Amino acid sequence: MNDQAVDRAGKHDCATLSDAMDRLGIEGVCRGIKPRDHAFRLCGRAFTVRYVPIDVLAPGNVGDFVDDLPAGTVVVLDNRGREDCTVWGDIMTQLASHKGLAGTVIDGACRDVDLCLKLGYPIYSRSYSMKTGKDRVQVDATGVTVEIGGALVRPGDILVGDADGVVVIPSERADEVLALADEIATAENAIREAISQGMSLRDARAKFRYHSLQTRRS
Repeated sequence: MNDQAVDRAGKHDCATLSDAMDRLGIEGVCRGIKPRDHAFRLCGRAFTVRYVPIDVLAPGNVGDFVDDLPAGTVVVLDNRGREDCTVWGDIMTQLASHKGLAGTVIDGACRDVDLCLKLGYPIYSRSYSMKTGKDRVQVDATGVTVEIGGALVRPGDILVGDADGVVVIPSERADEVLALADEIATAENAIREAISQGMSLRDARAKFRYHSLQTRRS
C-alpha cells in the first residue's frame, strides 16, 4: 500500500525535518538515540511497545510481536532508557529483516549488533550491550503512546532516521511538517547552488531568507 506521507518524509534528512518541527513548536527529536551504523536510513510508521520491569508474581515475556507486523513498519521500543538489559537481539533482527520491516528504534539497549550490520537492517538505540532482558523486563503494552528520547511516539506516527539520529513526525501534523520541510530544503539547495557559483554565504543567506527558515511561527 502506497503511503504518500512516508514517501515524502523519506526524501528529507532529519536535520531538515527537525528544523520544520522547530518552526511549528513540535518536539520531534529522539535525543540520545543513534544508529548502529551511520549508513543506516529508516522511514516508516510506528508500531509501539512499552516495557516495564518483570512482575515476579505474573511474569510476561519480551514479545513475539514481530510475527504480526507488515513490511515497512518501524518497531519502536520504550525500555525507559535502560542500558543494563536488552530488548532486541539477533533472532528479532533476522525476522524483521526477512519480513521487510523498516527498522527498529529503542530507548534502551540492543545486542547482537553484528547481524544488523551484516543484514543492513537499521537499528537505532541508546546503546548496545549483551545482557538479556529475559527475567528483567517484560512487555507492558503495545499500540500505546511511548516516549523515546524525550519525544512522544504514538502508533502510526512517522519516524525518520539517518546518520544524525531519529525524528518523529506526529501523524496528524505530517502535512504541515512536510510542507515546511519542502520549503526549507528548497531554500537550502538554492543557497548551496548560489555559493557554488561564487556568491558569498552572507548574501546567499540573505537572498533566500535563511535566518527565517527555522523561526518559530507565531
